[in-house]
Amino acid sequence: MTTPRTQHLVLPGVLTAEQAAATVRGILAVQREDGAIPWFRGHHLDPWDHVEAAMALDAAGEHEAAERAYAWLARHQLPDGSWYAAYADGAHDDVTDRGRETNFVAYPAVGVWHHYLSTGDDTFLDRMWPVVYAAVEFVLRLQQPGGQIGWRYEDDGTATADALLTGSSSVHHALCCALAIAEQREEPQPDWELAVGALRHAIRRHPERFLDKDRYSMDWYYPVLGGALTGVAAKERMEERWDRFVVPGLGVRCVVPNPWVTGGESAELALTLWAVGESDRALEVLQSIQHLRDPDSGLYWTGYVFEDDAIWPRELTTWTAGSLLLAVAALGGHEATCTVFSADRLPRGLDADDADCCA
Repeated sequence: MTTPRTQHLVLPGVLTAEQAAATVRGILAVQREDGAIPWFRGHHLDPWDHVEAAMALDAAGEHEAAERAYAWLARHQLPDGSWYAAYADGAHDDVTDRGRETNFVAYPAVGVWHHYLSTGDDTFLDRMWPVVYAAVEFVLRLQQPGGQIGWRYEDDGTATADALLTGSSSVHHALCCALAIAEQREEPQPDWELAVGALRHAIRRHPERFLDKDRYSMDWYYPVLGGALTGVAAKERMEERWDRFVVPGLGVRCVVPNPWVTGGESAELALTLWAVGESDRALEVLQSIQHLRDPDSGLYWTGYVFEDDAIWPRELTTWTAGSLLLAVAALGGHEATCTVFSADRLPRGLDADDADCCA
């Protein structure tokens, strides 16, 4: 039986009420008592996927579990505002990748805003504001003169000027959510407004400022999912590469020409389609990846190699389940999820498309 907390997670051909509950239980079973949500037990945790799973828990009404996930982030934030790229699933949270990736560091702002919208908890927002502020300031130290965001600090602390379109698009989304938090707290951040405008201009107008990763489906849809491209431009982008990446009835390729569809990218594409008003196609994409569902755990396999009829890798990942639940929640009208993934419902900062400094 559905409840008011979960009725938006029921979607024909995707999730019944019982299946939705099983998927939520699957994520909760992986979450540790201290709030950490690794990919799966025994594997590592990274900040971005940890937040994605926490957002799914909020969409399912599991607010206490989600809050524990954000408390884990607050405890593990480094003095410079960042997090390491990967932590082992163990009692001591040993660091397995000491690099610090800007899109990983930015994404908690999306989750914090989503949790606040899900709960209305002002105390939580007050507690997490210093965390979000420090993270955004860290990320913006890697913004380049052209607006794009350098993607990583290396293990030795060396800053990387090279920018990734997917990563920068995710950062754009996070900056808009951080501005929403600042507005809610009545603490204007004009430097962030300038930064997000310059970043959006780079994403819209200057593909040459990013490393060429055109083979990856995320570089196709993330400028739209991250809210940098909207309206007609967003719809045109979705159309122009559809046949290149979408495998009818199976899902979305991670990278061409590999015969490999992945659940996370497919669910994110569905969320992107919802954001541009293509809910029917979003539903079809979500229906197409139900072959990745594991009925025992309620979780989803990472991917499927269709030429070999093989699940690969043999991983049931929390972030794949999380991204699917978020796409379903948006299609189901969950207010917090709809707000966070609607570009027109977030602050935009300064529109720098015509600014001389970014030309």
